[in-house]
Amino acid sequence: MIDPNMLLEAARRGGGVDRRTFLASLASLPWLAGRSAAAASSRRVAFESDPFGLGVASGDPTSSGVVLWTRLAPRPLEPGGGLPPEAIEVGWEIASDDAMKNVVRKGVAVATPQLGHSVHVEAEGLDPDRWYWYRFRAGDAESRVGRARTLPEASSKPDSLRFAFASCQHYEAGYFTAYEHMNRDELDLIVHLGDYIYEYAGAGGKVRKHVGKEIESLDDYRVRHAQYRLDPHLQAAHARCPWLVTWDDHEVDNNYADAISEETGVDPVDFLARRANAYQAYYEMMPLRATSIPRGPHMQLYRKASYGRLAELILLDTRQYRTDQPNGDRAADLNEVAMDPKNTLLGADQEGWLRASLLQSTGTWNVLAQQVMMGLVDQAAGEDRRYSMDQWPGAAAERMRLVKFLAERRVPNPVVLTGDIHSNWVNDLRVDDRKAETPVIATEFVGTSITSGGNGSLGTKKAETVMAENPCVRFFNAQRGYVRCTVTPGAWRSDYVVVEDVTRPGAPAVDRVSFIVEAGRPGVQKT
Repeated sequence: MIDPNMLLEAARRGGGVDRRTFLASLASLPWLAGRSAAAASSRRVAFESDPFGLGVASGDPTSSGVVLWTRLAPRPLEPGGGLPPEAIEVGWEIASDDAMKNVVRKGVAVATPQLGHSVHVEAEGLDPDRWYWYRFRAGDAESRVGRARTLPEASSKPDSLRFAFASCQHYEAGYFTAYEHMNRDELDLIVHLGDYIYEYAGAGGKVRKHVGKEIESLDDYRVRHAQYRLDPHLQAAHARCPWLVTWDDHEVDNNYADAISEETGVDPVDFLARRANAYQAYYEMMPLRATSIPRGPHMQLYRKASYGRLAELILLDTRQYRTDQPNGDRAADLNEVAMDPKNTLLGADQEGWLRASLLQSTGTWNVLAQQVMMGLVDQAAGEDRRYSMDQWPGAAAERMRLVKFLAERRVPNPVVLTGDIHSNWVNDLRVDDRKAETPVIATEFVGTSITSGGNGSLGTKKAETVMAENPCVRFFNAQRGYVRCTVTPGAWRSDYVVVEDVTRPGAPAVDRVSFIVEAGRPGVQKT
């Protein structure tokens, strides 16, 4: 087996190791493959404190099953979680009642040190479209009870889907009060669109403080994820219903693009090693299937979930495969560099998969859950034109191809869900948003941050500016919160929920505004 440390050192010294060899060697490492069998597991292990302090979660549901997650960590803010490098048996059970009396499925998983003693149970044989309850046991310890549900059968026609989407939860910037309110909503799903953690070093004078320096090693990323998951409101939201997750940049490093760091002078070999650490920690902490086990600095995250014939939910990855941001990642006009057809956020394979998924969809609503704003929004006043090169304007030709595909293939009722930008937007999307006289093809709902940026504002002046400059923009607001969506065969409703103050616990939340899209009628209406 190739020693990765020797490989990295050889690469730094110009020892003839190319990127392909480096990636192939990382992909072969057993500690990333996560498939190695445990030689021995302890049935009678005793823990010095609760090993389930990071909670439980479910995710990636299907009509017959769901992923159940936990991670053993009696001391979660220490490297290794306070456990020795030994495999530990973890029992699990699923019941049809919240008292866990009628157990319908059970089994034993093995939590290995290679994957940070995380557990990803892919429970199958469940009935479609119903709620279940689950828990774990290890040694003398028992987890809290979580709630999960399966999706409707593919051929069914559900009356409704109710879910929320969120993003950008900087721990230091405020409390996760939005999840406290979200936990009171009766939701079928929660969709997280990225920036689940932030990589920055702990800073003084904030609402809360990160543990340690800027994270780079596997232990660093594990501890940072654990610190976030210790938040009681976030933990409760994971236990409340299944999650569908995708990432953005801060799960690794701000504004990274494929193997390119935002910071100049960073060796791509070094950055890919850091990305491998970040991807593994992300997998360990999320309710994901084995198909997403990372292979070195690669991880399959784009995927889809069918909510019967009501909605096709397509989760995209706009970080791992993108080209470098054009124009030096500075706001610029849609010039020749930004319009280069080679620029991409999706990469060729994902773009092809997306198109095939849309062609095969039988959903009334076709939902693209992704990271960065798709609306071509000029954020400069007057004659100047300034578009974000980290968002879809940095790959404007690819973005126009995609919306044109939606129009020409007559994909029913396309809706785009977006995070990243720490503000609320509603955008009507055209092939080229600069041409207001052309037909609206889809609607984009952009959700603000949970906390990132601290307390926001109504953003009245900016709203006036961007709406005057951009006919595609129907709403702008810079407060914090999340978006709650209610989907029926006839209409899509998005309620923008805002938290009044994220710097103090228990702050109230209000429904700021609601928008509706009627099935078969592109374009959004304010209610």
